[in-house]
Amino acid sequence: MDQSVRSVEDDRLRPLYARLLGLRFVYPGGILCFVFFEGSVALAALLALAELVTWWAVLILPAFVAALVKMNDLVVGAVVRSAALVPQGERDRFRRQMEPVVGRARVPASAPDRSG
Repeated sequence: MDQSVRSVEDDRLRPLYARLLGLRFVYPGGILCFVFFEGSVALAALLALAELVTWWAVLILPAFVAALVKMNDLVVGAVVRSAALVPQGERDRFRRQMEPVVGRARVPASAPDRSG
């Protein structure tokens, strides 16, 4: 299958929320997109019904959440681009340093008496 055809099909399967925001690096699923949009609308409506905020929050809060999601996508893109610039040798050295080390400590059979 051609790469351009595959990307068009993948883009069609992505949630509308992700397509409208033009997310390129973050791939939220349908449930997460529902929580982002519908959840922020519901939260803003509840806050407005409790008279904690004005009714403008029903419009502002989902827009603010969308802006934060888009900003997160931009930050992830910058991190991916900067990680691609790191030479392979440096990446391998970093991975060697970060490997967890599992060992066993020797414990003497009888501990010395320290009450004294």
